[in-house]
Amino acid sequence: MPVVATNTTANTAILYLNKNAAAESKSLAKLSSGSNIVSASDDASGLAISTTLQSDITVLNQAATNAQQAQSVLETVDGALSNIADILQRMKSLTAQSLSGSVDDASRAYIDAEYSQLISEIDGIVTSTTFNNTPLLDGSYNQDYLVGTDATNDVISVDLSTVDATTATLAITTGVDTSANAVTASGEIDAAIDLVSSMRALVGAYESRFSFRESVIDTSIENLESAKSAIVDVDIATEQSNYTTQQVLTEVATAALAQANQMKTSLLSLVK
Repeated sequence: MPVVATNTTANTAILYLNKNAAAESKSLAKLSSGSNIVSASDDASGLAISTTLQSDITVLNQAATNAQQAQSVLETVDGALSNIADILQRMKSLTAQSLSGSVDDASRAYIDAEYSQLISEIDGIVTSTTFNNTPLLDGSYNQDYLVGTDATNDVISVDLSTVDATTATLAITTGVDTSANAVTASGEIDAAIDLVSSMRALVGAYESRFSFRESVIDTSIENLESAKSAIVDVDIATEQSNYTTQQVLTEVATAALAQANQMKTSLLSLVK
């Protein structure tokens, strides 16, 4: 029944216009942000899950950095031990030279002078090999590295208490100034070479472990990113289709509202 006091048709058109316009705005917001969850009301549980996933991703990214830093520390240690091993090889050569029957005591004094300098250089390397002002070769390094999301279980402890490359620990005490001393020094150097080799083996084992853990962390980050994406990232094709649909419905509702208002004008013409 046509009435003048209440434009029911227009009210209905406005209701759907507002509803369609709100849906169109929400769809446009998702397209613009690239996120399927613009506000908590869009998906409360999805927001909670994605927030937890993001927290884990953030921690794992730092864990990856921690693992890389540990690798840097260990590479520094191994590089220094490699230099010490080279020095020990030279010292071994000097002991052999001092044991030559063609070398007199005067020549042995020169050989011993180099030998003594190399001993000092080993201690110099130990003193100068640090990471962030922390000594690495005096047996005092013992640090924990978080390499996961569990602060209790995802920790690798790098214990280098047995990596003490000081000449005191290597037990290099005898010079090569005499043939007899050279014999003793040769045995000391052999033992020192074996000890440094065992230190490098330990460092290498840690390096291998951190290398594998880095791969595990990278895989975990990739999987968590994928899981988060499935929840929060908008499906562009689907959302574009929704946006187009809502846009058309909004335009239709606008046209319907215009027709409803025109109907009221037509009714007024009856009383003229």
